[in-house]
Amino acid sequence: MASVKRIMSELAAYVAAIADALDNKQVGQVIDLLVKAHEQKAKILVIGAGRSGLVARAFAMRLMHLDFNVYVVGETITPAIGPNDILIAISGSGSTRLVVTAAQIAKEIGAIIVAITSYRDSPLGKLADYLVIIPGRTKIARRDDYLARQIIGEHEPLAPLGTLFEVSSMVFLDSVISELMARLGYTEEKMKAKHATIE
Repeated sequence: MASVKRIMSELAAYVAAIADALDNKQVGQVIDLLVKAHEQKAKILVIGAGRSGLVARAFAMRLMHLDFNVYVVGETITPAIGPNDILIAISGSGSTRLVVTAAQIAKEIGAIIVAITSYRDSPLGKLADYLVIIPGRTKIARRDDYLARQIIGEHEPLAPLGTLFEVSSMVFLDSVISELMARLGYTEEKMKAKHATIE
């Protein structure tokens, strides 16, 4: 049990470090874009694959609670994306094929691409009109990387695969929701009125 608590503390410390490292300009631009989208009732589509997809769906749910016109890519009721609509794409590596392909198609149509990724120069990063960099260990560390880090005392956090990116992205996007609540004048009670009653 002690190891679980230690890992939780490591994850919390990592998320705190990410918060300090966030680019305020990047974050501010995305929040301004979302406020404008709310005012204009612009369509917002979110996409991610695997666990990043779960983060995207959680974010979409909160946007819905704030009365955004939001959909999840791949759902049967998701409408076509159009010019000036927004695609929010989440991929730690920035090279997840499904996510990059969706961003390419949206870009060709004239939609606005918001990318949440760890890599600015990734295919997704290069497609983005708005970019938020969330550093994270997105894949399995190579053995030589791992050994080198141990030798110089830089130990890998005890979190598998893309966990650090996914956890940090979830906390970041929930924090964006809190900022949007303040900017748009929404209370928790007002949001609760939109919460599912059949579940």
